[in-house]
Amino acid sequence: MKPDFNIFNNKNLFAPVVFHADFNKFGQIDVNQAWSLFFTAGKEDKALGFETELGKFFSNTLAAVVVTGSVGAIVFSHVA
Repeated sequence: MKPDFNIFNNKNLFAPVVFHADFNKFGQIDVNQAWSLFFTAGKEDKALGFETELGKFFSNTLAAVVVTGSVGAIVFSHVA
């Protein structure tokens, strides 16, 4: 049995997504693609799917942690 393709000639097969020629055209990516690239260390941009709710959840959670930490640092630094 002879395969129709040679996987060793495809240099994009095992490379991270951010280095693929079709991905790296400085196009705009959505929030799910950004978080997918973050969680998979650049290996996959569709790991979280195509719905944006999960990406927005992670973004809002990160913003809430930053705001809570900032307010806590301000409040507790002036107590003493």
